[in-house]
Amino acid sequence: MSAQHAETPIPALPLKTIGDIRAALRFGHGLPGDQESFEADLQRALEASSETDLKAVAAVIVDYRGRIRLYQDPDFDIAIQEGLDLTARLKQEDPRA
Repeated sequence: MSAQHAETPIPALPLKTIGDIRAALRFGHGLPGDQESFEADLQRALEASSETDLKAVAAVIVDYRGRIRLYQDPDFDIAIQEGLDLTARLKQEDPRA
């Protein structure tokens, strides 16, 4: 077992309300730009929704909750770096890139 996995896991943020999501984004959880994007996406969803159909709003909440959870994953940075390394190798192999 690596030292990284031996560390105490970070407790999951509650993320049960829009306020919870806003607070998590305000404190830097999530991807860069997510705080502003969340507000814009939420506003668009609210404007497109009716009083009885808030599926678009729920989809925005679920999406950003997932983004925050991904960002909290201790392996997230490793996975991003692996993707960047793979992209760089593929670009070197493809003469058209």
